[in-house]
Amino acid sequence: MLERKLTNKLISNFQKGKVIALFGARRTGKTTILRMIMDSLSETSILLLNGEDYDDAIALSSGRSQQLENLTYGYDYLFVDEAQNIPNIGKNLKLLVDSNPEISVFVTGSSAFDLKNQIGEPLTGRSRFYYLYPFSISELSIKYMESLRMLPTLLIYGAYPQVYNEKNLKEKRHILENIKNGYMLKDVLALDNIKDSHFIISLLRALAFQIGNNVSYNELSKTLNASVNTIIRYIELLEKSFIIFRLFGYSNNLRKEISKSPKIYFWDNGLRNVVISGFNDLDLRDDVGQLWENFCISERIKLQKYRETFSDFYFWRTYDQQEIDLIEVQDDKLSAFEFKWSTEKKAKTPIAFRNTYPNASFDIINRETYFNFLIRK
Repeated sequence: MLERKLTNKLISNFQKGKVIALFGARRTGKTTILRMIMDSLSETSILLLNGEDYDDAIALSSGRSQQLENLTYGYDYLFVDEAQNIPNIGKNLKLLVDSNPEISVFVTGSSAFDLKNQIGEPLTGRSRFYYLYPFSISELSIKYMESLRMLPTLLIYGAYPQVYNEKNLKEKRHILENIKNGYMLKDVLALDNIKDSHFIISLLRALAFQIGNNVSYNELSKTLNASVNTIIRYIELLEKSFIIFRLFGYSNNLRKEISKSPKIYFWDNGLRNVVISGFNDLDLRDDVGQLWENFCISERIKLQKYRETFSDFYFWRTYDQQEIDLIEVQDDKLSAFEFKWSTEKKAKTPIAFRNTYPNASFDIINRETYFNFLIRK
């Protein structure tokens, strides 16, 4: 079994009277990590509850200190899987650790019902949050040639654990279809009592074709016959479900810089491709550049989040079409990256960027340079 980068970090951060929360999309391996951590604590007394079990949810949502104290009496650890299904989970966890300060708590959940806010506010200073994504290439391999052989499959089918572990390409596609039509839609629809799954897929298709481009809410509004507010609301829900993420433009108030219109990327290439039913080999596609850009940006963000570098990410573009794919800001240091699938394509630092940010670094990330960018550093 592949060990995730977060596992040891999660174990080392257990503390009495505190809550660790692990968030992420369904099928990314949260429950697997939970059980691995439980196995590592075999000499202790553990209570496991599941938010999808009615009796467990009722027991953990009572709002009564005495009942919560009785529930966890004699246990060293409380593990709660699918915590987003438990009403008032944050307030109840606060009551629980107040009444039993000797217990350590670990919860997992998708982002349904904005679980982070529910837990965070009542437990300010006594909770810590982590995010789990589909496999990162830095988790899969540390050998250059092996990682290079993986690239075509990762660009097309992504790295959801079940998809990655399946060797048959047709079966990979079936699994992605199930994730799209089942788990993905289930989480998004649950967020705000939404009923229109067709609109969600139509919006995702439109976004999938715009990888690398500034997204216009007004254009999406006209294309999908919906208000701008509806478009923005659904995009926010898709973000909360860990399906997509937005990058905004980096600006130091240079009048030529674009900062308001975002770019939108998918956390997983496979999920992007299943939305558009696009599983052709790379040499038969006209979107390889988009796949490479989406892959490199999502992988870099995953890597830095796991390392806890506290990096911020943007793109950079001016109204006269000078642009850079990714800007990473870490401790006031700017690093600029341009992504090229072909090793023959060259790129120069845009003049406006070089003049405005003379101390920033600039690198081209292609199949010869990605290893340091995504794995070694």
